[in-house]
Amino acid sequence: MATPNPLDGVQEIRELVVGYARQETVEPLKRLGGYLKWGLPGAFFIFLGSMFLAVGTLRFGQSIETFEGSSWASLAPYGLSILVLLIIATVLALRLSRAKKKVYS
Repeated sequence: MATPNPLDGVQEIRELVVGYARQETVEPLKRLGGYLKWGLPGAFFIFLGSMFLAVGTLRFGQSIETFEGSSWASLAPYGLSILVLLIIATVLALRLSRAKKKVYS
């Protein structure tokens, strides 16, 4: 009967550690890369669209003759643009919280 080689145990432990590290680090990072592949461009385009909408709202408000001049009414287009951005942020926050509840349920 052959005596067990202690190096076999070391090799087995090494294989277990490498397999565990691959399972717990490499695979989740690959999944994260998949989310980032679509998430970052999506976030960029949402930001870009929101800014275009806010600037368009501002320019539209500034073109209305009621808000022209040096009175306090000239600040109304800026308030309207901020309101549009707050509405967008609220809609996005509600959608994200609903999606988070769906994932964790």
